[in-house]
Amino acid sequence: MFRTDLHTFHIPVMGIGYTIDTPIKVAPWGISSVISLVDDLLMEKMRAWYSKKWDLPFHPITDKTEDSRAKRITAYLDMVDELVSKKVDEIKQSSLQIGGACARYMELLPDTSLVKQSYFQLFQHSNALEIKMWVDKHIEAGSIDVNIMTKLDKENYKNGEKLPAAFNDGHAALRGFAQSTLRGAIVLSAGMNPRLYSYLDQFPDFFPDADGRLKKKIILKVSDFRSALIQGKFLAKKGLWVSEYRIESGLNCGGHAFASQGELMGPILELFKTNRQQLHKEVHAIFVDALMSKNLMIPSSMLPFKITVQGGVGTAEEHQFLLENYDLNSIGWGTPFLLVPEATNVDKDTLDLLCKSTEKDLYLSTISPFGVPFNSLRSNTKDLEKEQNILLGSPGAHCTKKFAQLNKEFTERAICTASKQYQKLKITELKTKNLTDTEYQKAYRRIVEKSCICVGLGTSALLNHHLDTTSEGSGVSVCPGPNMAYFSKPVSLKTMVDHIYGRTNIIERSDRKNIFINELKINIDYLQQQMDDAPQPWDAKQKENFTVYSNQLLEGIDYYKHLFPNTKDNMAIFRNTFLDELGVLERRLTALQTVGAIG
Repeated sequence: MFRTDLHTFHIPVMGIGYTIDTPIKVAPWGISSVISLVDDLLMEKMRAWYSKKWDLPFHPITDKTEDSRAKRITAYLDMVDELVSKKVDEIKQSSLQIGGACARYMELLPDTSLVKQSYFQLFQHSNALEIKMWVDKHIEAGSIDVNIMTKLDKENYKNGEKLPAAFNDGHAALRGFAQSTLRGAIVLSAGMNPRLYSYLDQFPDFFPDADGRLKKKIILKVSDFRSALIQGKFLAKKGLWVSEYRIESGLNCGGHAFASQGELMGPILELFKTNRQQLHKEVHAIFVDALMSKNLMIPSSMLPFKITVQGGVGTAEEHQFLLENYDLNSIGWGTPFLLVPEATNVDKDTLDLLCKSTEKDLYLSTISPFGVPFNSLRSNTKDLEKEQNILLGSPGAHCTKKFAQLNKEFTERAICTASKQYQKLKITELKTKNLTDTEYQKAYRRIVEKSCICVGLGTSALLNHHLDTTSEGSGVSVCPGPNMAYFSKPVSLKTMVDHIYGRTNIIERSDRKNIFINELKINIDYLQQQMDDAPQPWDAKQKENFTVYSNQLLEGIDYYKHLFPNTKDNMAIFRNTFLDELGVLERRLTALQTVGAIG
């Protein structure tokens, strides 16, 4: 296993615009973060803004430009890379200033960092030249990574003719990253897309040199060990190495939520810890065979990989426990960073809503046009805009960006289920079904509740930079995880990092449960909701699904019962209350099984 000696956390992708320029803000401080590659039009606007601010040359890339989507993405990422490099150089140049940027860089690092310890010792005992040489060698930027939701691979057309798959949205985004100067990683999320995965081997930067160095890396966001093994082997057969398996809680996370049939974070992490060597050996053997068959360079030693986790982490104790108990390389902190203006783009109205939000305001919605549960915040301005359109008798959104055009129910070309076009067609169909008024209203609501998150998740970045929103409108969608309820005020980057490393505490509430308890409760709530919503009587398949889900949860509870007696003292404060809370949830789940005759 290998660890960075810089930070032990990363900032995952959040929405479309919330982390669009996060690397410019945090990478110079050694912090890794992720940019969404969904919206190339937003990237173009942001490139224009930053080019003006930093006096960089700017040449617009219009729709008339060949391969415009990929080229916009490449141009934006090249600019981000350039700006981060400039900022890192500025930090290095301050190496002799007491209290300067270099000192701040070091102060942000965890106290256990050898780089941090060495710097302050060096500053006391070495001359100026030695300090400058040491700083030049040891200060480096955090990784600038990018994210593709693999299912967002819309087909595109030109002059009425469908373009080749290489011009699909996901493929073009991948090409845009591959052709950029970045040396970061591409995070592939939301499931496996074999055609997109196969496209990776068209770009040399994803293959290693003889020393095992990769110019560009691959990160898989996965929900369980089986998925990691299957996808890791699939890519290895093409000579492509997965440098990180990024595990995300199915429901205790922000954005789209993928319920993992009752599998809980603790048992999943235990499986990765136990089978890490198996994963390494099996995938690497396939990887080497593939390189040989392609006549490519074979690294002189086995390539390493990281295992990381994200979703619902909220305290320094949880952060450290996960790192140590499961041999992890990094912990993702997403939702709390929405309250850090130095790191993310959140407009004032949305920031105020987030600060005031409680558990009842944060909910698992059905507003996403992708048909996947979506964590949302009540009263966000995009949903208010949507409800106003419904009241006016004109539901749906004008489909201006077209990224979620994936439905072919009524049309030869895919359209978006949040669009006015789709909802008008669907409502017309609904009127022919002779439903009762109650049935009609319920079905109507399922149609019109879809929200234009393609636009809404990027608008906050435009508002924050005072950019034109004429085509987008001012409505903002936001997708915090349930953990948002425990963070209640904006904080500086330093304060948030200090909270992560236990140097301060910004959670004012005293009733926050342990991360494992929170995730378990969310899963039981989800199971109960699914059981309540399923038409009675349940068919055999539904009953089987509920049984599997509840039994998996019970297995997770049994795992947790035996976890803490074997752990170090850093979690001792949780043990007594943890087991009591676990017992309450176990009894609730057992009662649910009894009532539903499942299990």
